[in-house]
Amino acid sequence: MSRRLRFVPSGYLVEVTCRTVQGNHLLHPSPALTETTIGVLARAARLYPVAVHGFAFLANHLHLLLTVESAQRLASFMNYLNSNLAREASLLAGWCDRFWARRYQAIVVTAETSAQVARLRYLLANGTKEGLVSSPLDWPGAHCARALVEGRPLRGIWRNRTREYRLRRRAAAVDPSEFLEEEILHLEPLPCWCDCSPAEYRARIRRLIREIERTARTENAALGRSPLGGSALLARAPFRGIHRLEKRPAPLVHAATRAARHAFLRAYSLFLEAFRTAAIRLRAGALDVVFPDGSFPPPLPFRAG
Repeated sequence: MSRRLRFVPSGYLVEVTCRTVQGNHLLHPSPALTETTIGVLARAARLYPVAVHGFAFLANHLHLLLTVESAQRLASFMNYLNSNLAREASLLAGWCDRFWARRYQAIVVTAETSAQVARLRYLLANGTKEGLVSSPLDWPGAHCARALVEGRPLRGIWRNRTREYRLRRRAAAVDPSEFLEEEILHLEPLPCWCDCSPAEYRARIRRLIREIERTARTENAALGRSPLGGSALLARAPFRGIHRLEKRPAPLVHAATRAARHAFLRAYSLFLEAFRTAAIRLRAGALDVVFPDGSFPPPLPFRAG
C-alpha cells in the first residue's frame, strides 16, 4: 500500500513515532544511552529548529511531540536524529544490522486543547501503561516527565566522532573531554497551554502524571501484575529476536471532535488536489511549479549543461 503524502501545516503540533526493526530492544535503557539520546535529540533540535514539547524513548520505539514549520523541516530533523541515534545506540548495543523498521510516522494534532493534552498524556504514560514502572517519573531511560515537572532543561552528551577520529590518529591517549560536547534541550509548553505561567504549567503536568499513576494502579490490580521498576529494567537483558507488534492503520489526524477532524480532512483533500496538479505540471516539464504549503515537494529533474 502506498504511503500518504506528507502534509504538515506550518506551526502545527505533530506526534512522531518510530520503531526499531522487528521490535528488537535496541533502545534498552542505560545511563550511557540516556545521556547520548538526549544529546542527539538536543543537537537535532538546535541544528534543525523544532519545538520539542515531550519525548519518551522506550526499548523498541520512540515518541515525540513537536511543533514544526514544514514537512521538510520535520524530515531534516528526523533524518539527523534517527541516523545519529541509530549509530550511537548500535555501538552501545553491539548491533551491526538495520536499526529502524521503517520511516518515522508523523500525525498532525489539531489546535484543540483536549486533543493536544490527550496526546501529551499518552506520551507521558509510555512505560507506565505497559506495567513496566508505576509512574512516568520512574522510567530509567530518556523521558521528559521529570524535566517537565521540575521545569528544567535536560543535558545530554554529543560524541563528536569526526574530532575523536582525528585526535586518535595523532595520539594513543586522548582525553574524552576533547570530543565530548554537552548539548542542552529546552522543552517548550504545549501550544494550547503556552499562556500558562511556568508554575501553572508544571502543576498541570503533575496532575496528568497523577492521573496516569491512578489509572496504572487500577489496571495493574485488575491484571494481577506488579511493575518491574526502574532498577529491574536496567538489570534485565534486552530482548533480541522477532517481536510480533500489533499493526493498525495510523489516523491522518488526532482530533477531539468530529468537526475538527472533518475540517482537517477537507484541508487535506484540497492539499492533495493542489499537490497532484503541481506534480502533473512538473512531469510535463514545467520548472516554475509551486507546490502547496505544508508539502514535501519532489526534487526537480536533473538537467545537464
